[in-house]
Amino acid sequence: RMHCPVLKPQVVSVVDATLIDSINVADGALEDAVFVVNSSKDPQEIRAKLHAGPKQRVFAVDATKIALDCIGRALPNSPMLGALCKITGLITLEHLLEEVKKSFGKKFAQKIIDGNLEATRRGHEEVKEG
Repeated sequence: RMHCPVLKPQVVSVVDATLIDSINVADGALEDAVFVVNSSKDPQEIRAKLHAGPKQRVFAVDATKIALDCIGRALPNSPMLGALCKITGLITLEHLLEEVKKSFGKKFAQKIIDGNLEATRRGHEEVKEG
């Protein structure tokens, strides 16, 4: 495990959209970087706030709402993973869902596992580009 700053990110995941108003989350991002923001706002509005370059891609997913709907708590990690899965293509949705089952299966009740699986699926389905 490395402990160092990320100076030139290719992918930036913003779980708390209020950070966009307080720090430059796009600082140092590569010319073709991808931004995924947990927000109900239109991705074009987020693009403008980020001052994203023409080759940079900006996505939004209302991960908090999805988490509240599926899990009953404002825990946006699973929907954000689903969105990242779709955007990057680094892992298939099926493989991600299997990993969620494995990871959660040892620690949580089936209701929690099912909620996180649904939240992951919805994040994958509901992410929008702007």
